[in-house]
Amino acid sequence: MQPDFLETLILEDIENPEHPSDFENRDDYAVLILRLPELADRELRTVSYAFLSAQGKCYRYDRRQRSFVLLGDFDDLHRLLDAKADNLIREIRQYHLEIERLEESLYDDHPPRDLMERWITYKKEVSLIHRLMFHATLSFELFVHYGKRIESFDSLAYADILEHMARVRDLAKAAMEKLDNLHDFYRAKVDERMNRNMYWLTILSAIFLPLTLVTGFFGMNTGGLPYTEDPAGTAKVLLLSLVLEALFLVGFLLLSRPKIHRFRRKEI
Repeated sequence: MQPDFLETLILEDIENPEHPSDFENRDDYAVLILRLPELADRELRTVSYAFLSAQGKCYRYDRRQRSFVLLGDFDDLHRLLDAKADNLIREIRQYHLEIERLEESLYDDHPPRDLMERWITYKKEVSLIHRLMFHATLSFELFVHYGKRIESFDSLAYADILEHMARVRDLAKAAMEKLDNLHDFYRAKVDERMNRNMYWLTILSAIFLPLTLVTGFFGMNTGGLPYTEDPAGTAKVLLLSLVLEALFLVGFLLLSRPKIHRFRRKEI
């Protein structure tokens, strides 16, 4: 069935699978468009549904046949939308469980190697769910207000679906915030590990600094260098290097003792 009373612009919106959720109310009919997220084979996709309400009957738009199919009354529409809302809640809960597992692995310091790839995937998909449900909730709320004027419309039942849709939207927002906190914690751990590595590299470089200084001094190709004619010159230079190294290490360790203790506490 293709109603003749539908406006051209509204029909174009219905036929467009990328059109966001919307609600249009006219004198003799109303159109509800819901663009919802759905999981199929572990892949998130968006599906657009269009419903027509006219003379107490509800119709669903069939994209394959490019026409409206009689669905029944508002109770039939409620059963269909209620099942969709329940599926959405299960899907967003599954995202929360997967994010919590990822969070626990990071807190236990055993994150998976593809942690950032998973984070990007979850962030992208949860953001899409939140965006779709934000518009769907607003449009469905307008539809519920419209239905309150119809005698056969069960306002409480549809209000329950609206509450489910709002819960999915809020859970998606909470998942986004959890992912942001997880990313901040991961970056903090990476920065801490990098700072620790840089600190120990600095200590290693400082240890060899006196040796490098002595080697550079006695390696100059100039005359008048000490110990050049002394048979025990190599031993004396080696002894001088060890003394300078010991003096440097004692001073360095005394100045760096608080920082060394702090890194050791973090490792424990």
